[in-house]
Amino acid sequence: MQETDGFIGSDDTSRTLTEQTYAELRTDIIEGRLLPGSKLRVEHLRQTYAVGAGTLREALTRLVSDALVSAEGQRGFRVSPIAIDDLEDLTRLRVHIETNALRESIRHGDDAWRARLRASYEELAAVEQPLTRANRGRWEALNLRFHETLLDGRPSPWARKVLKLLSRHIERYRSFAIELPGAVRDVHAEHTEIFELAMSGHDARAALALEAHICATPHELLKALREGRMVLPAAEA
Repeated sequence: MQETDGFIGSDDTSRTLTEQTYAELRTDIIEGRLLPGSKLRVEHLRQTYAVGAGTLREALTRLVSDALVSAEGQRGFRVSPIAIDDLEDLTRLRVHIETNALRESIRHGDDAWRARLRASYEELAAVEQPLTRANRGRWEALNLRFHETLLDGRPSPWARKVLKLLSRHIERYRSFAIELPGAVRDVHAEHTEIFELAMSGHDARAALALEAHICATPHELLKALREGRMVLPAAEA
């Protein structure tokens, strides 16, 4: 949809266009098409996303709230950088929240929850054997749904909101780790172990398996960085 800087129609149309632009920008940041640390020039982005400056700034402001973009006063916007220290902090917080929520979910989950969990797991399993860059978009959506369903035995709206934000940031790192040379990891086997332990009611063992699963990506990245098999991407100075 092409927009000008003038009147574009109803408020609903404006909101829809802002939401669409926000989603496209967020995807491009997460998948690395907009490099960490890169300057987000409104005039250039207007042409790329075919929207007006007002819509673009609204979308960028939302991304600032997500901490995926930083505002630089009067100098505009920039993609938030990535760093191993940041990933480690995100991972520690996610482990703390998600493993405790999983144990509560398993303890209180009923048959309806277990049925939803099985359906979510089976749908995810169908697309992650093998997991490739080509099917990663679909996999990311199903992976998020599986992790959310794991916690639905005792829902916590605040835990879900916080974990969704953390997941978006961790997804940025996963997009660079998914095809690491020399990486050996069976994500499907990890999900299967968590699923089976949750279904059988072993909350402590399921939490340990989930912690190992969450920590696997930062471990692989750290190993690859130390061995010189990769560097974290960044915009040119």
